[in-house]
Amino acid sequence: MSVTELTKTPAPTKQAPAARRRPKQATSRYALLAVVVVVIGWFVINPLVYLFRGTFQGGHGELTTHYLTDAFGAGGTGAMLRDTLIFGVGAAVFATVVGSALAFLVARTDVPLKSLVTAASLVPLIIPGILHTVAWLMLLSPKIGTLNPWLKYVGLGGLNVGSMPGMIFVQGLHTVPLVFLLMLPAFKAMDPSLEEAAAISGSSVGESLRRVTLPMVRPALWAALLIALVTSIEGFEVPLVLGSPEGINVLSTKIWFELQTFPVDYGGAGSYSMLLIVITLAGSYLYNRFSRNGRKYQTVTGKGYRPRTIGLGPLRWVSAGFVGVYFLLAVLAPALLLLYVSVQPFYRRPSLSNLAHSSFSNYTKLFDNPVAPRALEHSLLLSAGAATLVMLFMTLAAWVVGRTRIRGRWLVDGLSFTPMALPGVVLGVALIFVYLRSPIPVYGTIWILLLAYVTKYIPYGMRYTSSAMVQIGQELEEASAVSGAGLLRTLRRVDLPLLLPGLLSGWIFIVVSAMRELSTSLLVYSPGHEVLPVLIWSQYSDGQFGALAALGVVMIVILVLLVFLLLAIGRRTRGGISLDAM
Repeated sequence: MSVTELTKTPAPTKQAPAARRRPKQATSRYALLAVVVVVIGWFVINPLVYLFRGTFQGGHGELTTHYLTDAFGAGGTGAMLRDTLIFGVGAAVFATVVGSALAFLVARTDVPLKSLVTAASLVPLIIPGILHTVAWLMLLSPKIGTLNPWLKYVGLGGLNVGSMPGMIFVQGLHTVPLVFLLMLPAFKAMDPSLEEAAAISGSSVGESLRRVTLPMVRPALWAALLIALVTSIEGFEVPLVLGSPEGINVLSTKIWFELQTFPVDYGGAGSYSMLLIVITLAGSYLYNRFSRNGRKYQTVTGKGYRPRTIGLGPLRWVSAGFVGVYFLLAVLAPALLLLYVSVQPFYRRPSLSNLAHSSFSNYTKLFDNPVAPRALEHSLLLSAGAATLVMLFMTLAAWVVGRTRIRGRWLVDGLSFTPMALPGVVLGVALIFVYLRSPIPVYGTIWILLLAYVTKYIPYGMRYTSSAMVQIGQELEEASAVSGAGLLRTLRRVDLPLLLPGLLSGWIFIVVSAMRELSTSLLVYSPGHEVLPVLIWSQYSDGQFGALAALGVVMIVILVLLVFLLLAIGRRTRGGISLDAM
């Protein structure tokens, strides 16, 4: 090698394209993080801040607790809190017992017609709570109940679904599907060798269940009980329709009635909302603690295990009868009664002579009245609009959390799940505080309903998009980046097409859930901007049971079609969808 070659200055090399893109990519990712945090914070933190201000701030901006002292020092508050506790605990225990029994029968036993068991456990999720509650009012009431004349022959003609036991029963039926979905994976994941050992030692099925199975799923049982308790305490339809006419008030209905007084007691509503938030947060915290402690009870490890079906023997058809009774009470009786009332000129107890006078006049009147088609249009547009906005934006949020390593991404995850701690009635109060004082002119318009649905279903959008995101390998995005595509182009051309089945599943779930939502809608809607659950409540208040039943049947048919579409998507995407959030 010559001296000239040794001393020759090397030509400058071009910087690798990937190296040049790194600073730009980092900047765009932090910018995306900032946008996501600001938007989610507006929807989630803003209502909470205004709720705190409305509860603890006086008329001149001073800090005060007089709203709290006035609310909880009023007469009847102690009875209201006692009834809330009895109602919540009773419904939670009922739902946990029935839901866990159904989950055990499906997961571990040879009970016949398992598909019917699963359907019986999940179908109540489709029926809106307000419809199911009104149906039970028509089924079991001393004055108008369909079942009461028959029950009097066994001395039970005075049963009243508007009593505390009746409220617990109906709310428990609403909550059973949630417990079933929580307990089913726990029973399926158990290693049956422990039960086999109990059987070899001479234990009966009942003894094995009591001494082996239930102790092993104890964390899941406690977690299901807690989530059922929180759900029941924040329940709105059952205490509003069944309890309030009988003088039984709970926290959720107390908040509602505080907003129906004149002048409106926003401070009192905020005070009761604060207590409901504390209860919900405490329940959520304990639920997470029990879920984490479940590792101590793991029975499925690296060792292989073979699921075993427990033979029920002579109890097999007894168990089938239990499932049949539940299906009758939770689904068949309410649905058939709504169908019968929808073809009657006015509500009257079912009989063969009344069936002979059936007609479809309620359905024709329903669509001749401009309010019902308008409410249907509002429900479809608002639920579809909220679902679209939530799923698209939460795709960005899930990408930030799951695909980047930038600091602060944990904030996106935490903010996204905050609305789950806000019961529907509390969210309605918080949104009233926000948009009564906000310069954005949405209060009294249909847009406040859209904002309410978006806020409420942000956690579910995050859940669906995150679940779909983890199934996509990062090498696809890396290949797109190497080929020169930017962040947004990669999201649009690579991620979105692959995420589409999961996004569509979440979209349909949010549409179905938003169409059933009553508590938040009832607080923030304005006349002329009704949605279907609000119209059903209005018809119930006016005693229009025939029109209510006809509208309810139409609504259930629409929701059933949407859920069948949801399940069809799940089968095509090999289980990319579940109903467990419903």
